[in-house]
Amino acid sequence: MAIARVLVANRGEIAVRIVRACQALDIETVVAVSDADRHSLAARIADRAFCVGAASAAESYLNAPRMVAAAVETGCDALHPGYGFLAESPELARLCIDHGVAFVGPSSEQIRQMGNKIEARVLARRYGIPTLPGSEKVASVAEAAAVAERVGLPLMMKAAAGGGGRGMKIVERIEDLPGLFARASAEAGAAFGDSTIYLERYIANARHVEVQVLGDKFGNVIHLGERDCSLQRRHQKMVEEAPAPNLPEALRRGIRDAAVTLAARFGYENAGTVEFIVDQDAAAFYFLEMNTRIQVEHPVTEMITGIDLVQEQFRVAAGERLRFAQDDVVFRGHAIECRINAELPEADFRPSPGRITAWRPPEGPNIRLDTHCHADYLVPMFYDSMLAKLVVYGSDRAEAIARMARALRRFAVEGIHTTLPFQRFLIDRPEFRDATMRTTLVDELTAPPTRFARPPGGDARGPAEPDPPHPGSGRAQRLGERI
Repeated sequence: MAIARVLVANRGEIAVRIVRACQALDIETVVAVSDADRHSLAARIADRAFCVGAASAAESYLNAPRMVAAAVETGCDALHPGYGFLAESPELARLCIDHGVAFVGPSSEQIRQMGNKIEARVLARRYGIPTLPGSEKVASVAEAAAVAERVGLPLMMKAAAGGGGRGMKIVERIEDLPGLFARASAEAGAAFGDSTIYLERYIANARHVEVQVLGDKFGNVIHLGERDCSLQRRHQKMVEEAPAPNLPEALRRGIRDAAVTLAARFGYENAGTVEFIVDQDAAAFYFLEMNTRIQVEHPVTEMITGIDLVQEQFRVAAGERLRFAQDDVVFRGHAIECRINAELPEADFRPSPGRITAWRPPEGPNIRLDTHCHADYLVPMFYDSMLAKLVVYGSDRAEAIARMARALRRFAVEGIHTTLPFQRFLIDRPEFRDATMRTTLVDELTAPPTRFARPPGGDARGPAEPDPPHPGSGRAQRLGERI
């Protein structure tokens, strides 16, 4: 391994995950921390922690020059960006290379091209991959109206420079177009510094299926199977699983082949994810975007393939060839991941920062918990609200669901509100059990005046009951932000 020391340019559970992968590869780690994270778990288990700024994300984790300066100052020869924050920043990747630091990810130009959703759609079409009917950049309401007349309604309005639900609006009536266009442009500009909007046909009965790809510097590209990420709240994923259930084999093969074609033709290096929308009524799939980083949900892929994706990222960044060909990748069993967030589901998933007074996670065979939390941990109000990723493995989907249901019941957190009660409810929904879910299901289940019903029962290690009242102020809850 040519990489000797790496700066971990992230926080929370992904920082812990990267440190542990480095330990397995005998790579020294320096964790970049903000003032709020000086005593975090990642800082404690790394070889060194280095403060890059104040608690505000803008002054620390979103400051690309400061991150690279920290890598240089601490003698790191590589930087891993994790996900979120600067993970898809062309500037960070460029600054790393300019200062002799290996960037654990693709090139700056690849990040830029795929980060622009319009440009990514053009590339996909060029490579023969289906995309939804729509537009390139629309600069005015009049242009948007012309697209609506050509493509038809409903349409999805999207931000060209980013995702995560920001700047996304569904246009169902032409008279709503001016107001939605103004709101989408404003949201996109505020979130990404770019108010560019494009349109594509909206699929109501849709699933979100993505393919994990891995490429090296020698032109070798493989896929590690697909994941279903259809259970989302406002386009933020809540439950992911691999392989995608109830997917016709012809569609599965087509999606996997399309992902590899795109990554190979693009010359993609390192780990990435090609995302698709599946029209369940038409049994068709369409390219959505490519994420040029490790994904939050990568553990389910690791569980069914036995391949450590973060370790492979470092090997590729160090200039090594992929250690396996496509035929060497074997898929076994089924894995499910639930994201556990510090949020109050009944209050429109309001962030719930504060001190965790008790932390009793489930344990047992084929249960994995990626987390940075523990009893007495103070969940800060400055960052994303995710506390943990609970991942289970089963010999088949039914066994994985049963194991996840038990694990969620036995997971107890006190002192703050969490999404555990909602995850218990969601896993027990017939749409999930039968694999007939769609991307709008969670929003439908939580739309007013609907109030989700909590499942009965529980056990001594963690009752399926409401989390205890939050001890902090309402102001602190309102200040939580998603990065």
